[in-house]
Amino acid sequence: MKANKTVIAMAIVAAAASTRAVAQTAEPSYKGDPDVYRVIFEDANFRVIEAIRKVGVRDKLHGHPLPSVVYTLTDCKTKMYGANGRTSESSMRAGHANAVPIVAAHSAENVGSTDCRQLFVEKK
Repeated sequence: MKANKTVIAMAIVAAAASTRAVAQTAEPSYKGDPDVYRVIFEDANFRVIEAIRKVGVRDKLHGHPLPSVVYTLTDCKTKMYGANGRTSESSMRAGHANAVPIVAAHSAENVGSTDCRQLFVEKK
């Protein structure tokens, strides 16, 4: 029984380490996929990133290393792909804002019928 617990604990540690390795290598959105994300303002306190995901586009693996707020400019239906393999879908209406926590690594796909435009405001 003790050997089984040790094997399970080692597997958990290995899984956590591999997740951290992915997290450490995921570039911030604007570096990870500059075709989708573009810095439109930056100073010592804030960074504003414009995101435009065209219909059917799945962006490249990236992270959000700082807490931020996302403001949705157009209606967006998005499928999110976590680094752990989990997926989820969300729909946000134009004019909606919400907090975005630190995200180590993920990608997002526009599964809606129109281009998705959003602004991310990061506090440094």
